[in-house]
Amino acid sequence: MDDARRRDMSKQAMRDETERLVKEALERKGVTIKQGQTRIESRCRKCGAPNRISAAPGQVRVAFTCKECGEEQKTL
Repeated sequence: MDDARRRDMSKQAMRDETERLVKEALERKGVTIKQGQTRIESRCRKCGAPNRISAAPGQVRVAFTCKECGEEQKTL
């Protein structure tokens, strides 16, 4: 899909197109869809530094150590 066509499509039209392409791929059984890890952007409660944490599917609160100050904490 080129940039000119993408700009002409509304967001709903793009969602519909994506859904159609996924359905076609699943019907051909050539694509396996699996859930990957979630990336959480969190700020340190002590120093305020941004941290990027990976969480397994289904996890909400993940323990991490701040990259700047070393404070151990959990995501919200």
